[in-house]
Amino acid sequence: MADGVEVRGNRVRVYFRYQGELCREAMPGDASPENIAQAERLVGMINYEIKAGTFSYARHFPDSPRVKTNTLGHYIDLWLDIKRNQLAPSGFRTYKSKAETHIRPHWGEHQADQIDHLHLQEWVQKTLVPKLHNKTVREILSLIRQIFVIYRTRNKTAHDPTEGLAVALPDPDEADPFSRKEIDAILAGATDKQQEVNLAKFMIWAGPRVSEAISLAWEDVDLKAGTVKFRRSQVRGHYKVTKTRRSTREVRLLKPALEALQAQARFTEKAAPVAIEVTDRDNKTKKPVKVRFVFHCTTTDAAHTSSDMLLKGFWRPHLESVGVRYRGPNNCRHTYASQLLSTGAVPLDWIADQMGHTSTAMIWRHYGSWINQDGPDMIGLLEHALKL
Repeated sequence: MADGVEVRGNRVRVYFRYQGELCREAMPGDASPENIAQAERLVGMINYEIKAGTFSYARHFPDSPRVKTNTLGHYIDLWLDIKRNQLAPSGFRTYKSKAETHIRPHWGEHQADQIDHLHLQEWVQKTLVPKLHNKTVREILSLIRQIFVIYRTRNKTAHDPTEGLAVALPDPDEADPFSRKEIDAILAGATDKQQEVNLAKFMIWAGPRVSEAISLAWEDVDLKAGTVKFRRSQVRGHYKVTKTRRSTREVRLLKPALEALQAQARFTEKAAPVAIEVTDRDNKTKKPVKVRFVFHCTTTDAAHTSSDMLLKGFWRPHLESVGVRYRGPNNCRHTYASQLLSTGAVPLDWIADQMGHTSTAMIWRHYGSWINQDGPDMIGLLEHALKL
């Protein structure tokens, strides 16, 4: 009997080594001379195809358990199970949505070892790029790379078909902060929504992320000392600790930010505490706390349930009503940084610390916009310093 063929009882099996593993598959029928001969021919063909790089497990053994656990969909499921425990719920929803919308429908039924670089390149160029922004395409490619990492941990000698795939991005948009004139217009309007105006003023002059501002509680505020501590954020109604450990920070408030809190105190400082759960950085541990949220929605008299609620219910229509060109509410953070930078007198380390950034490089990259009409007369300062 040829190598690669064995008889067990009244059954015939072929065996061969594929991707570093010894594989055994049963042949249909009994151990008749004809079936043994057929098995010898099959194993010879399989070994030839493996050497030639054309072997397809699914073509020869479509009902094999190996085939069913070798689909990319199987590895998508494994990857999602891992990510479910690694990510916050909001982040996991984003990952799962991209996987289920773009990756699984096209590749889920394919055998992972049969997907090559050219297949993926064609998919990217003909399916993704014409319909999606390049940034989204890059995010999808990042996810499929992660899925193939999982596949390759189980198939040590497998190739990585995502290697070399790249999608260029345009130069990032520069920060587009509000000017001092626009700030005045934003804070002067909507007297019927004073709580939202107080929130806008606080964000512009304290620089928090929107998710940090709407989850700020009076337990985090010290009006006498003029400080607040950002210790949590809120995304789609889910509370969690801040983005990074550096983001959990105590901030000294500029006068307008402190005034915004003082004006807001009459609305919510004596409100009844609300019980919430805050997810810790491991995305599993949840700590129950009772807090009195600083900023409420005027129409519901309760804390904002999401940044989208603030955007649609107040921010967008408010900017339109006061004649200010639309930029998202997170632009208040850009404005805070740019206003500080425009003075030319604030150390970058101090700005980075106030905003919860890990380095001054991030300040320059994201917020280093000088507002010409609000900035100092640099030429005059230089002439004075140089005695010209």
